[in-house]
Amino acid sequence: MTRSSERFPRSVYSVGDEPDARFTLANERTFLAWIRTALALLAGGVALDLLGLDLHPGLRLAASLTLVVAGIVLPLFGWLSWAGTERALRRGDPLPGSWLGAFLGGAVTLAGVLLVLAILLR
Repeated sequence: MTRSSERFPRSVYSVGDEPDARFTLANERTFLAWIRTALALLAGGVALDLLGLDLHPGLRLAASLTLVVAGIVLPLFGWLSWAGTERALRRGDPLPGSWLGAFLGGAVTLAGVLLVLAILLR
């Protein structure tokens, strides 16, 4: 059986006690949901650029880049959120708040505004 201090990442698993597996697995599912969302953002950004829609080219590119950059950054933020939540679970501390929703909402809103402008200015 593997000891907690031998699991990756050690900075998470060497802290506190093993929590109820249901909470750890729920935290992991949340992380995987952020990964799926990041993949969707990447696909949307690439598709928006490659489809060559009859939109203002500069604004279309800006919207595409906004989605791609958000898709690149989101997994890192998701990992950091997963680690913080797992540490809190292991210590028995209150769960930390998450600003990932605000980040994602801001990125999608910005891309949407850029697309509206691209449609209006074509």
